[in-house]
Amino acid sequence: MGRRALRKIDPQLDLSRHLKTIGDLSVPLEGAALFGREAPLEVELGSGKGLFLASAAAAVPEHNFLGAEVAAKYARFAAARLAKQGLANAVLLHGDGLKLFREHLADASLAAVHVYFPDPWWKKRHHKRRVMNAAFVQDVARTLAPGGSLHFWTDVEDYYRASLALIAAETPLVGPLDVPERPAGHDLDYRTHFERRTRLTDLPVYRAEFRKNG
Repeated sequence: MGRRALRKIDPQLDLSRHLKTIGDLSVPLEGAALFGREAPLEVELGSGKGLFLASAAAAVPEHNFLGAEVAAKYARFAAARLAKQGLANAVLLHGDGLKLFREHLADASLAAVHVYFPDPWWKKRHHKRRVMNAAFVQDVARTLAPGGSLHFWTDVEDYYRASLALIAAETPLVGPLDVPERPAGHDLDYRTHFERRTRLTDLPVYRAEFRKNG
């Protein structure tokens, strides 16, 4: 199943509230400046078309959601999705999500981290480009507040197994906890577009959750 072309964004749509860059962020990140309020913060690394970010922000309005996406066209598309839905508690960051974790997120500042279907970088010599690397998972453990969770899903079993071993070796996070598959209630009732595409082709999705003890 091929990837669908992105729909055109309404040129009249104001993205200024929902689309930011790394340069717009304070060090450390201040929720009040970015969202207009302080609230538990969840961060998604690699937001793609923004389906998870929009769905989660609508479902949990008492939390703030920040998505990071390095591809400009997807960052704009995801931000447009947030703007059209009027989701004041969600922002899309165009830029390097690893830099966001490394330089802008304070210790114990996050309620959850979400990493869904990251690029597997198939060739062994390219594995060093994977976002699930030692430095990143250490930053996840550092930035999660006690009781916070890391959610990691992929459709690549080798990447899944390697990441679970990496998290066990490099962090004190507890897991992996089982994440059962649930039936979709409608065509977009999936965590991400990648999950939708994978499940509609009857391929497996590997899901794990890790938690930080207090």
